[in-house]
Amino acid sequence: MWRLALRTLAFRKDAFAALFTAMFLGAVIISAAGALMETGVREVVPPQRLAGAPIVIAGDPSYALPKADPRDDDTDWTRLTERVRLGTGLLDTVRAVPGVGQVIGDLSFPVAVLRGERPAGTGHDWSSAVLAPYELRAGTAPAGPGDVVLDSVLAGRSGARPGDRVEVAVGGVAETYRVTGVAAPAGGRVVAGAAMFFSAPDARRLAGHPGTVDAAAVLPAPGTGAGALRPRVQAALRGQAAVVLTGDDRGVAEFPSGREGGENLVVISGVTAGMTLMVTVLVVAGTLRMSIGHRRREMALLRAMGTPPARIRRMVFGEAMTVSAVAVVPGCLVGPYLGHRLFLRLVDDGVVPGVMPFQQGWIPVLATAVTCLLAAAAATFLPARRASLVPAVDRPADAVPQGRRLGPVRSAVALLCLGGGAALAVSAAVTPRPPAVSAVFLAVFTLAVGLTLAAPLMTSVMTEVLRHPVRAVFGQMGHLAILNARARTVRVAAATTPIMLITGIALSNVYLQTTPADAAERAYVSSLRADAVLTAESGGLAAGLLDRVRSMPGVAGASEFVTGTAFLESPYDAWQSEDGWPVQGVTAEAAGLVTAFRLTAGTLAELRGDTVALAEGHARQLGRGLGDTVGMRLGDGRVVGLRVVALLAAKPGAETILMPARLLAAHTTAGLPPQILVRSASAADVPRVTAALAGSVRAVPGLRVTDAGVLSSVGTERQRTRGWVDCLFTGITLAFVVISVISTQAAGAARRRREFGLQRLVGSSRGQVLRMMGIEGVLVAVIGVVLGTVVFVPALLPFTIAVSGSPLPSGPVWLYVIVVCSAGLSALMGALSPAWVATRSRPVVAVRPADP
Repeated sequence: MWRLALRTLAFRKDAFAALFTAMFLGAVIISAAGALMETGVREVVPPQRLAGAPIVIAGDPSYALPKADPRDDDTDWTRLTERVRLGTGLLDTVRAVPGVGQVIGDLSFPVAVLRGERPAGTGHDWSSAVLAPYELRAGTAPAGPGDVVLDSVLAGRSGARPGDRVEVAVGGVAETYRVTGVAAPAGGRVVAGAAMFFSAPDARRLAGHPGTVDAAAVLPAPGTGAGALRPRVQAALRGQAAVVLTGDDRGVAEFPSGREGGENLVVISGVTAGMTLMVTVLVVAGTLRMSIGHRRREMALLRAMGTPPARIRRMVFGEAMTVSAVAVVPGCLVGPYLGHRLFLRLVDDGVVPGVMPFQQGWIPVLATAVTCLLAAAAATFLPARRASLVPAVDRPADAVPQGRRLGPVRSAVALLCLGGGAALAVSAAVTPRPPAVSAVFLAVFTLAVGLTLAAPLMTSVMTEVLRHPVRAVFGQMGHLAILNARARTVRVAAATTPIMLITGIALSNVYLQTTPADAAERAYVSSLRADAVLTAESGGLAAGLLDRVRSMPGVAGASEFVTGTAFLESPYDAWQSEDGWPVQGVTAEAAGLVTAFRLTAGTLAELRGDTVALAEGHARQLGRGLGDTVGMRLGDGRVVGLRVVALLAAKPGAETILMPARLLAAHTTAGLPPQILVRSASAADVPRVTAALAGSVRAVPGLRVTDAGVLSSVGTERQRTRGWVDCLFTGITLAFVVISVISTQAAGAARRRREFGLQRLVGSSRGQVLRMMGIEGVLVAVIGVVLGTVVFVPALLPFTIAVSGSPLPSGPVWLYVIVVCSAGLSALMGALSPAWVATRSRPVVAVRPADP
């Protein structure tokens, strides 16, 4: 049977070309996603400024979410959103470890030189310059407070030289320093970002986090290796929120964004690979089912010759696996190049930090090959079984059967999937929280599988529904196209399946992300009512700036504004997800003026010190009320006990936590509030207040005055980036589906050469035949898009109503239009291209018998 399987490949080029195309493109996309996933899983971020230290200690951002039952062994982990700092006492503990030669605390904070091009960089303690290492090119090291060393980049862009006095802005305050030297990385090392080095007292003061350091660099004593020293340091730090890093792992202490970039890559690649794998399996299964239908007479002949069903199954399986293996190998080799190009685009758009290198090993390639071959085997199972059940004696009219009835097993599984998808969609709407997103996507998946299994029946139903409109619009050729579609249900179903999948699953993936994001963005913006916003582009705002703003004429109130993420430690929060709760920090005196929250109890005027305001429904779920205390872990890992002073009215799914701005800012990476919200006394005062603010901060670098639209700019930018990533990978999958539709349609149309010849012999022109095929292509596209819309609209409808109050999902409408247009073009190309080639010959030649 394997020899027969290999021989049949030469006589079935059209069908096996469609199979080859689907497997090749699937392998390319999955291999590219595998390369991205390997990069994300490894999280390799080579150190630069800390490269001279073989061991680096950093705060541990891992956080175990609280459990309802502390005895439960199942623990969910997440990562804190701010830099987790180390106490200076930890450095003394490490210094006492045998074999430790030196421990250097590292501090980092944004700075800007107010001279020349006014370049920005990062400030550090001069003692950490030895870690890169930096070496002086001119001048001397900082001798005490007021001295500073610039690196060659800052010195060149500011025009400063040793002995000059320059103004340096840190945290919204400008101070004058004396340039004592200019330094550069030794040995031509590359360090991302410009650096400025201060004396130890100045660095500790400017960093704004007394008693802590960002990281600690450990230099072994002479004769002690890093490999032998690391276990000792780990033992000394056991039980503390610190991680000991060596090798390329040291880079995450210097570039914490590397962790987030790795997580982004894992999520993006996982979703893309999973979606592509499912589409590949269903497309391959549909293509093989169509091919088996075309070869029914051949299978009946084999059965009549005494071939057992098992051997026919092996023959079909051998054909499919041979073509799949030939397609998967080059696909796995091409995929990493696509993955690298996608990685560069993700870096350009800020999804992945530029300091993270692209990683490509042999494991993703091998895993892709094995996965694709297993997927091909799974997709071949049912078509092979169907081929082995062809009766030994078959009527000529059944040579290409297009039955509409489904088998009992297929029908049961289809009904189970459709019912389960509907139940999941409804259940997701009951509690519109982050877990509901997964439930909706699972609902879309199950509905797609159910409709795929029922595709022949659904195609027949849709053909009957479209029969009269098609006849009315396209006349006699439309009537012939409908008859052809009714006679070739399996072929039409095979062509519509990939269109349905890309319409349903890919669009659901995009709109399922954009809908809750838009709802949260609207709730966020509507909760604030500032007329002007003062924003620090880096670092933060000086402590005395708020009082200056309040004293300006026409200002009714001003509040510092901070955003962050927090986790409820106690009591146990059943609503809490791994993303934590959004927190807003405001100033009590003006909180009622700059926010639009409706209070159900308490007052925001008491939001001082260790206090908090919770959403009423959230507080009720926690069993807490006014005057009660909750334990909350903030973004830097510190746990604070907060007294509830106010309850807010909030829509389910849009709950927000309010805290004092200074309390929240102290637990952020910057350590200072980044914005001040200003409310004018009247609408007429807005232009005058805005102009006065702009004039008062003109001399302060990094500060800008805007309207309230800036409050949503960060969220809008994140949404734009997220939407671009979703659309990018949806576009890749769409290209895969387009080619699959074209190849599937071509495989079916190429076998109709005799039919076209007979049609022309009885009086039809070549143009009429091509018009008929074009109508069939449009019919395939319409059925696929309608079924795909049936997949994602019912699944998203309850969720979108619960989240946003609208039945329509939020997101780019043009994406749906692109999918519809791509489906139509691909179906037309797949139908017209082979028909155009098949009708080039004379009708008499076309009707000659061909090989089966």
